[in-house]
Amino acid sequence: MAPVVNRLAVIGQGLIGSSITRAVSANKVAREVVVTDASAKVRKTVAELGLGIAKVVETSVEAVRGADLVIACVPVGQYGALAQEIGPHLKAGAVLSDVGSVKGAVVRDMLPHLPKSVHLVPAHPLAGTEHSGPEAGLADLFENRWCIVTPLEGADEDAAETVRQFWKALGAEVETMPVKHHDEALAITSHLPHLIAFAIFHTGLKHEEVSQSEVMKYSAGGFRDFTRIASSNPTMWRDIFLNNKEAVLGVLQQFNADLSALAKAIEENDGEMLIDALSKSRLTRRKVIEKEHISVTSAKREHEDAFPIVRPYGDD
Repeated sequence: MAPVVNRLAVIGQGLIGSSITRAVSANKVAREVVVTDASAKVRKTVAELGLGIAKVVETSVEAVRGADLVIACVPVGQYGALAQEIGPHLKAGAVLSDVGSVKGAVVRDMLPHLPKSVHLVPAHPLAGTEHSGPEAGLADLFENRWCIVTPLEGADEDAAETVRQFWKALGAEVETMPVKHHDEALAITSHLPHLIAFAIFHTGLKHEEVSQSEVMKYSAGGFRDFTRIASSNPTMWRDIFLNNKEAVLGVLQQFNADLSALAKAIEENDGEMLIDALSKSRLTRRKVIEKEHISVTSAKREHEDAFPIVRPYGDD
């Protein structure tokens, strides 16, 4: 398989950034990969890990010089400062993309600092774990997972296609949608669940402090799942909530109304309403699992057809 890009720069080497670095190396997606991170400690760790063909440099400016594709893997709140730093040093025709969970913030904060000759094509891989740091990276993290690409209106089609092909080469199934639609959809499917998980975790901690019960010790699977989500990177999620405020608050308002309705049903012993709500939830869960299975199977089949010689990292 021919490389998708000649020179790739990855800025940020946390879970997602280091997973990209590993996956690019494993799948030979770029001829040259240059990476960096704001933390000297992280840069040292990445250099020691090797991560295949990556060259580690000290600054973002050094990383992006001559790069055909630049991927920003930093917290959403840092996008503006990063674009201002690297904008003057991006070569004409370069493509700048990202991995953030909020696309409106990318456009708002990055675009004003970019030369007109540079193409901004936001993207969001729907993959991750509760772990962080370069040691947590996985070469197969994006395989059979969705990546949403959100080209701007009137965007250069070749630039958008480069980003789509890049993620397909890492094993992802790619979907294209408008920026605003992405942020509204993710507010429901990702941002609200994380916000609720954080809240449930704190409720559990307070309950333990007040009643001295052994909430944490005897937690059932459901509570453990919430605590796993709540252990995600706090800086990243702070930036996501604040930068997708309107959409998050909208779905949160609806959630509060639905939660109040369930509380009222319990208070009034309305078993019929509870059965109806719980049955709908169960049916929806089945549909989600079925759709997920179909999507993953489809993505795996398409990836194998397009790249028959590519094997996951570490697979003999």
